[in-house]
Amino acid sequence: MKQVTPGRRMQSAVSAPPEQPAQWHRVLTLLADISLFIGTRAIWTQAESHRPAVAAAISVCYAAILVTGVLTLVVRRARSLMHLDAVVLVTAVALALCAWAMNHGGSDEAVLTTQAAKELAAGHPVYGQPWPWLFTKGIALTTTFNGGYDFTYGYPPLAPLLTAPLLWIGHGGAPATAVSTGALIAGTVVLWRMLPAQWRSAATMACLGFGFLPTYAREGYPAITALALLIPVVVRWPRTGLGGRLGASGVARAACLGAACAAQQLPWFLAPFLLAGIYAVRRGELGGRPAALVVARIVGIAATVWLLINTYFIVSEPGTWATGIALPLIQGATLHGQGLVGMSLYYTHGSDRLDWYGHASMLLAVALLGLLVLFMRRLGPAATVLPWCAFYLATRSQDGYYLMMTPLWLATAVTAPPAEFVRAWQPRPRMLTGRRRRPALAAAAVLMVVPALVSAVVAVTGKPPLRTEIAEVGRTARDANVLTRLTLRVTNRDGSALEPHFMLTVGQGLRQYWTTLRGPASLPGHSSADYVIRPAHGRFALPGPHALLRLRVFTADPQTLSSSDVHLRVDGHHGGGTGRSGRSGRSH
Repeated sequence: MKQVTPGRRMQSAVSAPPEQPAQWHRVLTLLADISLFIGTRAIWTQAESHRPAVAAAISVCYAAILVTGVLTLVVRRARSLMHLDAVVLVTAVALALCAWAMNHGGSDEAVLTTQAAKELAAGHPVYGQPWPWLFTKGIALTTTFNGGYDFTYGYPPLAPLLTAPLLWIGHGGAPATAVSTGALIAGTVVLWRMLPAQWRSAATMACLGFGFLPTYAREGYPAITALALLIPVVVRWPRTGLGGRLGASGVARAACLGAACAAQQLPWFLAPFLLAGIYAVRRGELGGRPAALVVARIVGIAATVWLLINTYFIVSEPGTWATGIALPLIQGATLHGQGLVGMSLYYTHGSDRLDWYGHASMLLAVALLGLLVLFMRRLGPAATVLPWCAFYLATRSQDGYYLMMTPLWLATAVTAPPAEFVRAWQPRPRMLTGRRRRPALAAAAVLMVVPALVSAVVAVTGKPPLRTEIAEVGRTARDANVLTRLTLRVTNRDGSALEPHFMLTVGQGLRQYWTTLRGPASLPGHSSADYVIRPAHGRFALPGPHALLRLRVFTADPQTLSSSDVHLRVDGHHGGGTGRSGRSGRSH
């Protein structure tokens, strides 16, 4: 028997080749590194002329990106590549802070949150208080179907509570943007740390690399704070309550869920899907009663945290608080977004059944939850994506509802693979079993979705109830392409009385309502009347000849939209006075 001396054994151990990094890990780190270029030049250009120190820091980040790119392709140890993942994260955080240093004024969400924090710090009511002076130039307005605007705070109170201690930071919405940017960075670090080592650069790329989430954070969206709190909830969520015990991590996840629901309303839509998934997975493992107890403990902890955050407002202003936190659901905001509402907003001349978009959205949310329960083993991995599909049919279907929660998609894809749902419970009533099980399940799925689809079709196929014809156009003396008023002939083709509110829009955005100088507040059914309207600021400059100009008429009860393409521009003419339009101003 050949003996091996200690020296030979040591020499063999020392000469063992290091663990090579997987090629896909190398590519993922490189992609995360490359993603840091997105939007960086614009921030550097802005900083170079205003804040050279920030521009210098960005230049250092550029050097870090380049060096990291080289090293990512040449390192031979998996451990070295993991260190580079950390370098990419640090560089991304530095760039996010530089971008915030240059742009921290925020949007309407930021200024409203900051004002709510100021009122809270002063001991004044937060909810139900209009603050129209906040909406100066550059701050977007939320228009409503009743011809007005929403100037009040309409989110749960966690964001103002976190913002109040930071009111000393800057002016405008800066304190709120500091909270949301800090929350995004913290959430990114938490996700980076919780993911398996080889997947960590995906967290950097999804949260900070593409640029859209840091932009929302710099605009002060409370949804970013909610996202940061949801990250620990979603990572490995099918294992919550494993063995029937929550443990410290399970309690922390439940507390984060409650806090997220106290930050913004989007987690309200995700929570039922997660709870249904946890119940199904735990029931497949433990049985019905233990699974129900696990879910009950999660709900109890989350509800307790949510109530603790809301207690002061429940006691001090219960009525306005309840209305305020439900405001996005009941405020009657006008159409906006990239979803199905575009059919009525951009591709047709309106609809007299806009309420059905809201019905379709809620019905689809319920249907998707039912489908998740019925097909948990197949749809379980998509539980963090399904809730946002319902917003595609909503009256407010802007893409922020989808993309602000995309890091949760990543967390689920990495930590909640299909293998976690192999033994999940799925309800199978007698009618869904037997020889015709598959056709019965398919029919059940179709029946769940049909009400939402029918509601969507009803909304899209509605007809504009008002026909509007421009009878007279008031223009300035210096420039015929600057309007001062319009005289309209409006015909109500509907059988019920409608209260019209007018605006001219350019392209996809909605603008301020025009003031009605003359005309009935309510137009009876099957009747006509003349209206004289004036721009909100007294003048309206017509866009270029290739821009799409539309006259829109909204009504609140019922919610309707009647649109017409108008051609009011006078090219090569600078005379003023009053002119008349022909059929170009008539609805189709």
